[in-house]
Amino acid sequence: MSLFDLTGKVAVVTGASSGLGVQFAHALAEQGASLALVARRKDRLDKLAEEFNNKGTKAIAVKCDASKEEEIIAAVKEIKNHFGRIDILVNNAGVGLVDKAENQSKELWDTVIGINLTGVFLFSREVAKVMIPQKYGKIINLGSLHSNTAISAAVNSVSAYCASKGGVQMLTKSLAAEWAQHNITVNAIGPAYFPSEMTDSAVSNEGFKQFVEARCPMGRFGRDGELNGALIYFASDASSYTTGQLLNIDGGWNTI
Repeated sequence: MSLFDLTGKVAVVTGASSGLGVQFAHALAEQGASLALVARRKDRLDKLAEEFNNKGTKAIAVKCDASKEEEIIAAVKEIKNHFGRIDILVNNAGVGLVDKAENQSKELWDTVIGINLTGVFLFSREVAKVMIPQKYGKIINLGSLHSNTAISAAVNSVSAYCASKGGVQMLTKSLAAEWAQHNITVNAIGPAYFPSEMTDSAVSNEGFKQFVEARCPMGRFGRDGELNGALIYFASDASSYTTGQLLNIDGGWNTI
């Protein structure tokens, strides 16, 4: 179990005000990590941070829009000043705006790419400035099933989302190669469809549910907690020789 122990580590979780971000924060706390909870909705973060602190986990809430460079720079500075170090970054913040490619506005495209890809780079860049002098760091990006798989337009139109998550996969590889010399690993998790605030409209649609049951070998959506094992593996010393990887957690979707 010591391989997965995060006692004394400081973990930053973006998009921590709901959904997978909350789950990830709990998973890291259970292994002993202190938490910097980052998102736009400060009221939700404050409540979550209070819950963690009441249970003995050190946690702070940091308001930040993952699409704005100046807010990212300020957030990382605040976290570093508070904890003195940053050991783990979970780039979870994301949006899933969709529209048919032929109708898609540049505004929608820019929003999806700006948060899902550019935001991941900017957070990684700023946190790396803390990790490099430490000679230690773990960066975990949220890729997707759609990092390497598209979907029929008859089911959904996700060109911007696919482009952003495909970019996350290659950004993960590139940063891993660049920062390996500093003992920083950079990996990604590639979930299929899991219930969350972002996917509510899809997973609650009966037609889409039937599509997933037919398309996914396991015949179902992901369940709460089924991403936690990969998260803790990448966040801990168990993955000390693993970098540049995207681990698909998709019920076998990519096998067919």
